[in-house]
This record gives sequence, structure tokens and C-alpha cells, in this order.
Amino acid sequence: MSGKPDPDSRNLIWLEKLRRGDVGLVGGKNASLGEMLQSLDAARIRVPPGFATTAHAYRQFVAENEIGEKLREHLERLAQERSTLATSGHAIRETIVSGTFPDALEADIRAAYRALGERVGRADPSVAVRSSATAEDLPDASFAGQQETFLNVVGEEALLAACRRCFASLFTDRAITYRELKGFDHLEVALSIGVQLMVRADIGGSGVMFSIDTESGFDKIVLINAAWGLGENVVQGAVSPDEYQVYKPFLDKP
Repeated sequence: MSGKPDPDSRNLIWLEKLRRGDVGLVGGKNASLGEMLQSLDAARIRVPPGFATTAHAYRQFVAENEIGEKLREHLERLAQERSTLATSGHAIRETIVSGTFPDALEADIRAAYRALGERVGRADPSVAVRSSATAEDLPDASFAGQQETFLNVVGEEALLAACRRCFASLFTDRAITYRELKGFDHLEVALSIGVQLMVRADIGGSGVMFSIDTESGFDKIVLINAAWGLGENVVQGAVSPDEYQVYKPFLDKP
């Protein structure tokens, strides 16, 4: 791993404390969530609460388990074609999943999860556990869709297990290939984990919204793809969503 000290040594941060400029700390996904919470809260639009582990937390996990050198060995074998992508990727992920959390990091995750439960008025709330990759020197790099998400995670032990699997998903075959093609150092990339309250998907719809037409680039419409149930079904193409195009000028107050 990189020998440079982390500029921020916090293990986790509540989403509402994050801003768009925190990409190097918590990745693009979690930084954008924080920005959205701030923007929409003023408009009284509710966004499920949650928290994010930091790039520093990931590096502490790697250091605690002394797996940096193991990762490097597997990656060198792959680069020298002494191993296949499937074999090396699987070995790396197994190494990470079998790791243990530093005591302070585990305590912080448990405490934040309990605090989230207190916020929403129930013990062991169901949460989504999402990956948000980041590279301090590559703030504009896109790692979207390469790591894993785990939904309806309930309980502290299940949360810790999901967090380890999120860390491991930094080395999915797809993610390894992407970084190889882009020339990124695998060991300079870190992973932030977003833990966010799940909302009921059986009484409403969800999906994806774009601020422009993704095909033409026309910026006067909002494009929405939505369906009943979990938004993950829309993202993964498991369902055919309804499509809505909203003309932005119609939203302006007269």
C-alpha cells in the first residue's frame, strides 16, 4: 500500500457531513450522497440517513491484516501471466474476506449502526451496504458499477460481514481489468463503504434519474427510469422500467 499518511484519519463520517469535494475521502458515490442530503434537506425532501467509512479505514484494515504484500504478489503473478484473472481475483477476494477489523474501526462501525437505529427508532435497522471506490490522486476516475452492493443487511455481525465483502469487491475481475486498462496502481485505490437505511420497496417505486437526456445530451429535460420495487432491479436490467421525460422549464414558478 501507499506509504503516504492519510490527510484525514477518521474511520467514518455521517452522510450529511459530506460534500462533493470529499471524493478522495469517501469516493464519488458517498460524496454525492452527502451533497444530495444537504441540497434536498432544505427542500424538505427526505433522504434515508446513513454513514460512510473512509479511505483511511480501508487502509487500516489492509494494514491490520498485513495483506498488502499478499495482494501485490497475486497481482504480480497476474501481470506476468503466471496466473489467470479468475484465479488471482478469487484469491485476493478470499484473502480480504477472511480478514479482521482493527478494534477501533469495528467499534466505530458498531456504534454508528446503533446510533442509526436510535435515529430511526428501531434496533438493528435494515440497511444497504454500498461500495464507493476512490483514488486520492485520481478524483475524476470513474469506478461506478465495478464493486458490489448488499441490500437488506440486518444486525451488527451481518453488517461487518457485508463490509468485508465490500472491501473484497474492490478486486472483482471487472475492477481489476478496468484499472489495468487505465494504468491505475491497484494498491493506490481505496474503498469507502456507504451504510444507508433501507426504505420499504413494496409500497412504492424507485429507479434512476438523469439531469439530461443521456442519448442526445439535451439538458432541458429530466429523464427518469422507474419501476415498482427495488431500484437495483432497474439498474441491473432485471425489469423493464417506465420512462418519464420532464421538461425542466415547466417546473419553473410562474
